[in-house]
Amino acid sequence: MIQLPLSKLSNIGTTIFSQMTQLANENEAINLSQGFPDFMPDAELLNYVDHFIKKGFNQYAPMGGMIGLKEEIARKIENSHQAIYHPDTEITVTSGGTQAIFTTIATFVKKEDEVIIFEPAYDCYEPTVELFGGVVKRFEMKAPDYEIDWNAVKNLVSDKTKMIILNNPNNPSGRILKEKDIQELINIVKGTSILILSDEVYENIVFDGKQHLSICKYPELKERSLLVASFGKLFHVTGWKVGYCAAPKNLTDEFRKIHQFNVFSVNTPIQMALAEYMKNDEHYTQLNQFFQEKRDFLRQGLATTSFELLDCEGTYFQALKYDKISDKNDFDFASELTINHKVASVPFSSFYKNKLNEHVIRLCFAKKQETLEKALENLSKI
Repeated sequence: MIQLPLSKLSNIGTTIFSQMTQLANENEAINLSQGFPDFMPDAELLNYVDHFIKKGFNQYAPMGGMIGLKEEIARKIENSHQAIYHPDTEITVTSGGTQAIFTTIATFVKKEDEVIIFEPAYDCYEPTVELFGGVVKRFEMKAPDYEIDWNAVKNLVSDKTKMIILNNPNNPSGRILKEKDIQELINIVKGTSILILSDEVYENIVFDGKQHLSICKYPELKERSLLVASFGKLFHVTGWKVGYCAAPKNLTDEFRKIHQFNVFSVNTPIQMALAEYMKNDEHYTQLNQFFQEKRDFLRQGLATTSFELLDCEGTYFQALKYDKISDKNDFDFASELTINHKVASVPFSSFYKNKLNEHVIRLCFAKKQETLEKALENLSKI
């Protein structure tokens, strides 16, 4: 048989999310591993999609996105973060947040460019950097507080540093950046040409009255940043795969050179529906409270167990430390939890290159009340 060449990512296997979901399905377990809601989105939004399909909006959208949606995105950003982006030249609608991340890295990272990431990290960052010949430099945030030592980050910076990737709020730890973090970042990039890719898909899911500090609030960071967000997380429609990238015109111009040959344009009737739905600000300003109730319900239910609840400042993921229950590594413990106790989680080690095991797992609480109740019933027996 002919020996065919391997792909550029031949060392990459199936994602941990797919693995744990498959294990959950095989064992008829409650799936709190993969980050998607198990409840329906708002019927009003679904009706808008149906309306625009029937009105004939079924052909290609403009490459940068439908202007009505981009105007609503610009309005949302200005109202939320007091930052102004020109809808037509500085906002691009993408096929989900992951495509925006991929396109940003593809646009700017060249061979031997260095990119700093913060672990635990969403799993698409590193492979994409490596796909385009870049070199990943990692800072490990560790349990229980996942704080950033900015002096250590400063030591990772070199004349080859092209980009810093942030995820705020952080998936999976739930940590949010504080003012001191932002000021340290400003000091690090000052006087450099370092770009910032700011993954803010959970920006509207921040708890306990805390504030999401978007990168675009700070002019000295905004000018060098590409901000990524997602409607999947915002409106419980992860399967629609619609997001956006907001960036200054000079960066957007370069971004779109790659975007046009990647997906070119995004689902037209869904863009129209989202634009109409966003005219009511309450559809996203109430999201914090909606998910805080779910977070609090899960935390209260777990308070009497032997799990240690780590802080959850944002996202819809709760981190649990289980070292009082088992000394097994987190992958084995998560597998055992799925098979024997019928609750699927994600081991934190999968978010670290070196598979750092601190006996921590992640649960998704973007679920129906009855789903969370059943999961708590099972977990309380451990």
